[in-house]
Amino acid sequence: MERLPQGARRLAVQLRLDLDPGWLWTVLTDYEGLCHFIPNLAVSRLLWRRGSTVGLEQIGTQQFCGLRFSAAVELELQERQPEGRLDFRMVRGDFRRFEGAWIVHRDPSGTSLLYELLVQGKPGMPIGLIEQRLRDDLAANLRGVQQEALRRSALLA
Repeated sequence: MERLPQGARRLAVQLRLDLDPGWLWTVLTDYEGLCHFIPNLAVSRLLWRRGSTVGLEQIGTQQFCGLRFSAAVELELQERQPEGRLDFRMVRGDFRRFEGAWIVHRDPSGTSLLYELLVQGKPGMPIGLIEQRLRDDLAANLRGVQQEALRRSALLA
């Protein structure tokens, strides 16, 4: 995690696994199904599609310090399947900035799944208090994608 000015945080987490990148891509682009295997994602709804550009609504919820916290974003995603990149940026939502990418890469030693996020809370949002939560959520999100890709690949094995 990198702390940036004005309460912004840049986070990145990566997994290495022995799985065909196509399975990961299929899972990442299952926009309506994401809320079934990504922890704390309550809603994931495809709003529109224009070629390789997608509009998506997501609502995340979780317990934090005994309180229920919820955040909604409307994202624009750019699918760059040949490069293994799924870039996203918030066009409307509960943050000042929320943007990043899912990157799937295959090399001789296996497949890597990288999740990068730049998030900046709105004024008054205690980003310092939720840093650990963000860090844990990123790792949990990657594990959720990994487990779903492994589950789907096992069904066809």
